[in-house]
Amino acid sequence: MSDYANLEIQDNISFITLDDGKVNAFSIEMLEAINACLDEVPRDKGCLVIKGREGIFSAGFDLKTFASKDFDRITKMSDMGMQLMFNLFTFPRPTISVLTGHTIAMGLFMSTSTDYRIGLDDKFIVQANEVRNGMDIPTSIMELVASRITKDHAYRILLHADPYSFHDAVTAGIIDELVAASDIEKVVLDKATDLATLGHPQYEKTKSVYIADTVKVIEPLIFR
Repeated sequence: MSDYANLEIQDNISFITLDDGKVNAFSIEMLEAINACLDEVPRDKGCLVIKGREGIFSAGFDLKTFASKDFDRITKMSDMGMQLMFNLFTFPRPTISVLTGHTIAMGLFMSTSTDYRIGLDDKFIVQANEVRNGMDIPTSIMELVASRITKDHAYRILLHADPYSFHDAVTAGIIDELVAASDIEKVVLDKATDLATLGHPQYEKTKSVYIADTVKVIEPLIFR
């Protein structure tokens, strides 16, 4: 058990739940906890599900770490976040994000690193708010996110930092389906159970070919 992320394995499905009791900020401690969970997830069978806490998937990187002006910690946190995003993007088994609430900045980027995104049908938003907060979006993130979302929404999402309702996020390709809170557990379990039946290594090989062009661009930027 961790104060940041926990892993539960049910049959062929691995559930990683993010819960720091606040806004699920991707601090160094949160990222270490997620990586520790990810190390225990099978890579030759099953399906991985990552879900947030009630009302929030993640508000992004830990702003207190940025405000500390501790360059070493800022660099460590940023590098760990980018590497986690890449590891999820290239994960050899199917992955699902369950957007249980607001999904902001790195929360949005991490969710688009997964293969399928299920959102709660409620009044939540997704937003890449970096530009509005005076921050750059690294090339690696822009390339990855742009490979997932529909082209006609890329400017609004990445350059204009527009907030999207969950309903609009479906149109933009950020979320694959919306589900009522009363049905979310069943829908997630059914989807994960289905994806877990996909063959190995056939799934891994097919996925690696499909994402090869994006990986070629972002891998040297992340693992520099």
